[in-house]
Amino acid sequence: MLKNLLKLFSISSIILFACTNHHLETPPSIDMGVEDYLSSKNNILSIETIFSITFEKEDEKYKGDGYLNISKNGDMTLRIYYLGFLRFEMTSRDNIVKSTPMIDMNKSIILTEGLRVCFFWWDIPEFEILEQNDAYKLENTSRRLWFDRKTKFPLKQNFLLSDGRELRIFYGKPEKIQDIWYPLKIRIELSSYAVNLNIKEISFSL
Repeated sequence: MLKNLLKLFSISSIILFACTNHHLETPPSIDMGVEDYLSSKNNILSIETIFSITFEKEDEKYKGDGYLNISKNGDMTLRIYYLGFLRFEMTSRDNIVKSTPMIDMNKSIILTEGLRVCFFWWDIPEFEILEQNDAYKLENTSRRLWFDRKTKFPLKQNFLLSDGRELRIFYGKPEKIQDIWYPLKIRIELSSYAVNLNIKEISFSL
């Protein structure tokens, strides 16, 4: 279980990182239509991951280690640790969010809607496809998603909130996990807030 790995990661992240076989690769070109490619990922129902996390607000930064189990429908369990001690826990079930300690609305949005949209980036309904140089842009009434035309790897996306503000999400460091190419670096921005994720372990449940 990734939760057990998180305890080891929190105690000695240097050892875990050194033991993980990270190597630079480039995603291959994918000869598949956009709709077919996105549909091929619809069998992924939940994602479990361990990561390092940095919260930014203006000139302030807070770092920790995280565990996340998130479903396609947005149900999730999130835990943040610092020096091996649990500092924050959040659950979301049927759009009911609970957290210890309480957090402000911006952080809540980033850690609920932001995490669901960024991890399940391919789950975008009723979109229009536009070609922009080496990227495709997929757009509907609430989202804009850009990904590489050849590799189909996500580059960035914007998500329009009900209050008119936008979540901005950026992706980097592609790596192959369980035969799935996935970004190991994710940045989410909202107003003066930002969250950076560096994924250490990740698994997909079908």
